Amino acid sequence: MRALPPSSPDSDARFTLPPWFLVSLVINGILLTWVVLLSNVPRSQTLGNPDSPAQTRSPGLASAPRSSAAAAFRESQTDPLALNPRHQLTYDRWVTLLAQEAQAAAEQAPPNLYVLAGDSISLWFPSTWLPQGMAWLNQGISGETAGGLYQRLNLFDGVNAQAIFVMIGINDLIKGTAPQQVAQEQQEIVQYLKAQHPQSKIVVQSILPHGSTGSTWEGRDRLLRLPNGEIRALNQTLKEMTVTEGVYYLDLWPLFSDDQGRLRLELSTDGLHLNDEGYLVWSTAIQLFRQIELSDPDVNS
Repeated sequence: MRALPPSSPDSDARFTLPPWFLVSLVINGILLTWVVLLSNVPRSQTLGNPDSPAQTRSPGLASAPRSSAAAAFRESQTDPLALNPRHQLTYDRWVTLLAQEAQAAAEQAPPNLYVLAGDSISLWFPSTWLPQGMAWLNQGISGETAGGLYQRLNLFDGVNAQAIFVMIGINDLIKGTAPQQVAQEQQEIVQYLKAQHPQSKIVVQSILPHGSTGSTWEGRDRLLRLPNGEIRALNQTLKEMTVTEGVYYLDLWPLFSDDQGRLRLELSTDGLHLNDEGYLVWSTAIQLFRQIELSDPDVNS
């Protein structure tokens, strides 16, 4: 296990925006306009606390636009727990469901497939906001940790993905896991994915800040014990790790943080999870990153 370079005290002073984000600044005004307009549009589905029974989003293999193959897979499900997105599955049931969806994705081999791997923030990414023209396999589980994700990466070994987007670590930090341990476990995730998916582009995404005193999440007290500066320092370590490993780093921090380094509450349901506007920002960032950094030949300019 190679050691990760430690974050230095003056890392913030050396922080530079990635090239893709400089381009995104040009359209930032348009993006913010979308967010304002979106807030006035009635929603056909409820997005809130990913642990709430009121959720109506069904995770899994999604396509934008939805593919008939993915629809056929969903229709073929006979497990009532898998068919009812309101049911609160146990961790083991989630793993079983994601294994089924990954197997279906491997067998169907949809073109232009991308994978989301992570915790509840990835899990509840609405299929309607995922970047268009791409099939998506969502492998997120609510409450997931970096170690837990590593243990189940083999579920989608057979998937041929253009890129695998990973966001993990906030639950580890909330539980008090040392940032260096989280960084080491993320490096193990990256090394595994590089070995099992040599043709895929591995993208580590920065951990998002939380809303601090503006948070209403049920674990608010635990959030307040976690300084956002600690999250940002870990992100710097992750960025350095991606350079070492030769993979991609998608820095979402500038898009989601306010001038005090907190999660922008207009993009969140509770100071930890994202709302529709937050997912729209994330989706736009992925699309820009894909076009500028991943340089897929099939992307229309």
